[in-house]
Amino acid sequence: MAGEAVAPTARALMCSRFTAFAVGDEDYLLATWHPSTRPVGVGLDPDQRWLHLAVEATAAGGPFDDRGTVEFTAVYRDANGRGRLHELSRFVREGGRWFYVDGDHD
Repeated sequence: MAGEAVAPTARALMCSRFTAFAVGDEDYLLATWHPSTRPVGVGLDPDQRWLHLAVEATAAGGPFDDRGTVEFTAVYRDANGRGRLHELSRFVREGGRWFYVDGDHD
């Protein structure tokens, strides 16, 4: 990840991860996933199109914080039609970089 921009906030990382899902960038998703919870692979569905993201709330996660949460709703379309993912995501900042840890979704 040398030479790449670093997300200054948890919200910014959430938005960049949504974009990575939308364009199918599994390497970026794994690189921004905290090592303690990172899966071996993401298993992106090539038939799933991520359409838009709405960030509903944030708590902490600013440039001077070490932890934060981002609540969001992401809308997608797949073989079954249109769907949504609502999640409260947890992030940590280590070594000056934000990482996605995990989230609770419905």
